[in-house]
Amino acid sequence: MAMVAIEATIVSTAMPQIVTQLGGLHLYSWVFSSFLLAQTAMTVVFGKLADLYGRKPIVLIGIVIFLVGSVLAGFAWSMPAMIAFRLIQGVGAGAIQPVTLTIVGDLYPARERGKIQGYLASVWAIAAVVGPMAGGLLIRDLSWAWIFWINIPIGLASGAGFLAFLHEHEKRERPSIDIAGATLFTVSIGALMMGLTDVGSSSDALVAFEFALFIVCGVLFVLQERRATDPMISFALWGHRPIAACNVATVLSGMALMGLTSFLPMYVQGVLGRSPVVAGLALTMMMVGWPSGATLAARSFHRLGLRRTLVGGSVFLPLGAVFFATLGPESSPVFAGIGSLVMGFGMGISSISAIILIQEIVKPSERGSATASNLFARNLGSTLGAAMFGAVLNYGLAHSSGIAAVTADQLRQILDAAPGHVASATAVRLALHQSLHLTFTSILVISVLAVVSLMLVPAIKLEPARAVSAG
Repeated sequence: MAMVAIEATIVSTAMPQIVTQLGGLHLYSWVFSSFLLAQTAMTVVFGKLADLYGRKPIVLIGIVIFLVGSVLAGFAWSMPAMIAFRLIQGVGAGAIQPVTLTIVGDLYPARERGKIQGYLASVWAIAAVVGPMAGGLLIRDLSWAWIFWINIPIGLASGAGFLAFLHEHEKRERPSIDIAGATLFTVSIGALMMGLTDVGSSSDALVAFEFALFIVCGVLFVLQERRATDPMISFALWGHRPIAACNVATVLSGMALMGLTSFLPMYVQGVLGRSPVVAGLALTMMMVGWPSGATLAARSFHRLGLRRTLVGGSVFLPLGAVFFATLGPESSPVFAGIGSLVMGFGMGISSISAIILIQEIVKPSERGSATASNLFARNLGSTLGAAMFGAVLNYGLAHSSGIAAVTADQLRQILDAAPGHVASATAVRLALHQSLHLTFTSILVISVLAVVSLMLVPAIKLEPARAVSAG
């Protein structure tokens, strides 16, 4: 998990130096998009394969693929090569993330599992803080290639640990793989992600083609799954009310998270006139709240009940969003930091509770697919959020009341200005406030919808003890 978690933050630190050396600035965003695209599309596929072949071989395959991508990325000679190697890393991450969570579900009964999930949440929180710092040190003292090669010892140690200590005893029948379903699903989701990424930045014809490909392959995928002996996606599983409600809420919370991480630093710098360090600290408070919420959920859900913990924790999402929706040009960044802390706390509670609930209500043979469905929902939410909130911001900048449309150059100037020197661009600052206020209000609405969707989850009674199915 540490490899995937730290990769999400350490690469962003090094990208300015990478793009300076490799060129291809117009492909900058694809270094990140290719990783997310491959990870999202393959999460469900590997989740299903883990149910068919067992967790151990699939997680080891994922580690190998991730390490191959990491080694190659360090040797990248151009931006297209970097994007291709990041795509390979994303495929590996698509196996590592869902299968490791599934292994935890196999090894621990629900009452103990929450604590372990809390540890994994802490890995992400630590990576969010350590990643940028480690990236800066590696760039300063070594070359940017080491931000990828640092994964090699971690991956080798992880693989050795799985080989030595994970022993699966369950006998599985000879599986039948739905290759056509997996291919159609991957192409369909890949086309959707590319379409969402390209909206507003590429030609209308290309975006229309990508969405058309998504629809065509999606329809063919549904037809294939209805006739397949062992379908890649069980519609009965995904349509099960608790799983569907949790996954809808996860999509919405993923959208809110992406909106916050993308635009809160912009608000703190461009509107409040503070330094990038202060903006980063305001956002980092979310990574303090997240493991705190996960730990609290792990210790209390067996007393309060999973549904009560899930719904109660989700209430902190709109509560934190209120802080952002009420931010003004004279607000303190501490106010924004409190909002991040509260929202992160709610996400920690709800994400851990949702994973445990989903794993608890399915058979062991479906646990990989069920876990992957939730992680897929989170990644899809992030992509939808990036596209939607980017569109909301652009609309707000173009339609600010009483102010001319703000250009990209004006926005860049105010963000690059020294802290405290924003008075000379008061009109641009006000336009940015109005457009980001619209964005933060949208985050508040989405957070409320996440709470509403979780209220549809029925009460779940945990088994007093469950047999361990792998170990």
